[in-house]
Amino acid sequence: MTHPTTAYKVLTAEQMATLETDGVFTGAPVDRQDGYIHLSTAAQLTETVNKHFAGQNDLHVAAVDLEAMGDAVRWEESRGGQLFPHLYADLPLNAVVAYSPLKRDDDGTVRLPVTG
Repeated sequence: MTHPTTAYKVLTAEQMATLETDGVFTGAPVDRQDGYIHLSTAAQLTETVNKHFAGQNDLHVAAVDLEAMGDAVRWEESRGGQLFPHLYADLPLNAVVAYSPLKRDDDGTVRLPVTG
């Protein structure tokens, strides 16, 4: 099975500012607790936001180049048996190919940040 080469991380405004300032994101509390940074594919992103970030404002979406992260990315079964990309490393800003404030289309789908 071929996996996508881009995944997405939902960040709070504070976490996004840290990534921009420090050039690295070491993980949200849940990431540090689980031992990896949780990412979602484009197809999984809206459900992730709805489930884990409901009611939160001022969120951002970062597009992560999985190929740049190499062996630190593992595809593991999670919600509903789906395979999710998990990053077993800090997320460097140079692996983020695009980011933007979280916006939704009229149908509620989370818009992906525009790359390149």
